[in-house]
Amino acid sequence: MNDLHPRRARGAGRLFHLGILLAGLALPAAAAGPLRYVALVDDGRQAGEQVVTPQADGSVEVEFIFKDNGRGPELKERYTLAPDGTFRSYRVDGTSTFGAPVEESFELVDGIARWTSTSDDGRQPVPDGAQYAPLGGSPAVLSVAIQALSKRLDGKLPLIPGGTLTMRPVEVASVGRDGTRRDVQLVALTGLGLTPTFAWTTTGEAPRLFAFIAPGWVQIIEQGWESDADALEARQKAAEGKVLAEMRSRLAHPVPGTLLIRNARVFDSEHARLGGVHDILVEQGRIVSISDAGSEQAPADQVVEAGGRVLLPGLFDSHGHVGRWDGGLNLASGVTTVRDMGNDNETLLQLRKDAEAGRMIMPRIVTAGFLEGESDFSARNGFVVSDLAGAKEAIDWYAAHGYPQIKIYNSFPKDVLPETVAYAHQKGLRVSGHVPAFMRAQDVVDAGFDEIQHINQLLLNFFVTDTTDTRTLERFYLVAEKTAGLDLDSAPVRDFIDSLVEHDVVIDPTLATFEFLHQRDGEMSGVVADVADHLPPDIQRQRRAAEMDIPDDATAARYDRSFAKLVEFVGRAHAAGVPVVAGTDEIVGFTLQRELALYVQAGLTPAEALQTATWNAARYARVLDDRGSIEVGKRADLILVEGDPTVDIGAIRQVALVLQGDQAYYPSEIHEALGIRPFAAPLRLQAADR
Repeated sequence: MNDLHPRRARGAGRLFHLGILLAGLALPAAAAGPLRYVALVDDGRQAGEQVVTPQADGSVEVEFIFKDNGRGPELKERYTLAPDGTFRSYRVDGTSTFGAPVEESFELVDGIARWTSTSDDGRQPVPDGAQYAPLGGSPAVLSVAIQALSKRLDGKLPLIPGGTLTMRPVEVASVGRDGTRRDVQLVALTGLGLTPTFAWTTTGEAPRLFAFIAPGWVQIIEQGWESDADALEARQKAAEGKVLAEMRSRLAHPVPGTLLIRNARVFDSEHARLGGVHDILVEQGRIVSISDAGSEQAPADQVVEAGGRVLLPGLFDSHGHVGRWDGGLNLASGVTTVRDMGNDNETLLQLRKDAEAGRMIMPRIVTAGFLEGESDFSARNGFVVSDLAGAKEAIDWYAAHGYPQIKIYNSFPKDVLPETVAYAHQKGLRVSGHVPAFMRAQDVVDAGFDEIQHINQLLLNFFVTDTTDTRTLERFYLVAEKTAGLDLDSAPVRDFIDSLVEHDVVIDPTLATFEFLHQRDGEMSGVVADVADHLPPDIQRQRRAAEMDIPDDATAARYDRSFAKLVEFVGRAHAAGVPVVAGTDEIVGFTLQRELALYVQAGLTPAEALQTATWNAARYARVLDDRGSIEVGKRADLILVEGDPTVDIGAIRQVALVLQGDQAYYPSEIHEALGIRPFAAPLRLQAADR
């Protein structure tokens, strides 16, 4: 939300807020003294630290702080270990990334585990050797799991409340400092989340965490070894690449020759309506003909009998921050293209190259260049500039590398904004983004923005003053507090919507991302509420933890009313003629499906909601010439769904087949590989009768 990049990772590939992301990820009580880790982001800037200190009574204390882009967790932990290396007791207190209280405790007494967290509380008998998986812990927790796993002959660590963690070695690397060298090992852990967790450990009989690296974003490494972080990241990326390539070879099904899709009801994305039943012939990843059902005479090598199922263009997520592990969940949800709205430049170009070369499961990527200003709050992916000359240099780089647009972020210097926008337009690039600090949304409309990201950035227009610093958590809490009392019929709101229409400004609301604004502890996140029973238990547990500080019922009711008005605002803007595109910036795949449901709640018809994630998305990303609609000559990026999503938008979750050019995917296979209960039976390609 609001561009956590992996910074908003929820599940498969985009990391959870740091506390939850690394939960399950700690350190032996036998360490001689404090062990320090540093957290480095983007350009090597230190954004946090962790200090792990054994105590005289045998317990271990941990202090962890991480601040990036004006937010991040602050945590204090204390734990003791049983003889087998698992937690005997554990406690964490502090604040989450967005300011919610973190309070969690666990104890194991006489074989009975008891725990309390902001998500849940429980009591259960457990076998010896089971490990509690903290909901909101620091990175320190991983070493405990690693050491406990290293002592188990079967290589399996039962988890509390449920699940099993396994670990396998991937490779060994040598690191050095002060003339000495040591070996460290890359391991892959599975059993928490939807994808493997990779970590670097020390070697020997009692391995512990040496470094945790999320490539392209953060490096958490023992202090003093920072110079080795980049080399370890490169080794890890190569190792992950091999796993991803194997996953693609197992789950992608090549479509050689010609493919005939028979008897499909075709969605007309340009006009937002469901058409008649047709046959679609595909060859070499392109649509070569569309004919009335039963009339196609050209021979085909393979056939899919749609049986009246609805055929749509592949869905288009207009607001992603692509990670290497996102592809499976995206494709399984019918998302065949993602517009990346801010990423490490080198990482993004390599991801796009690897995706195009077929080295991983990945949607097609449309790149948006990230442009930020220099400040203590800067998000340092992309280019960070201080003046117009720097902005122009960045825009030149993006133009030269084929980016169709730039995205301006929170700390961008407002004094050079109009000239920057004009220069980007001169170079042929669209301009979108957040509203820079100490400005209003109307100001960026007047400056020439083509698009604005996030519903909070739009509604802050009515609440900020010249001194409101929206680089802080104010950009969330102000909207949660104030929108409930905003009169959407008032002249300022009507005038602002009229201005958006007049200037043809697109909005990318990411409404589902902002479900966190009113979620309370113990409630399931609205993003996954409709699909929670399909998800692994640990994901369900994580998704019941609130992220905002909501201290009482009165505050909760006010935040509920505020969120309802955020949804209503999007409906009013659409009805007035403001173009809308559907984006996520949250757990990939599922969030886009929830976003479309919220658009229907806002007043769009289901067909209009589908249009935002097909025709509109491709049009404003400047790729409508080869995707976004079902037309002869366009890419065969297509999905077949059970039910009729133009009547019931919830049917969009029931994807039976995905075509991405000359590759076919069965979402049920991908979901099963990720530990998710499938939503629809696969509709398989069959050899044609000749």
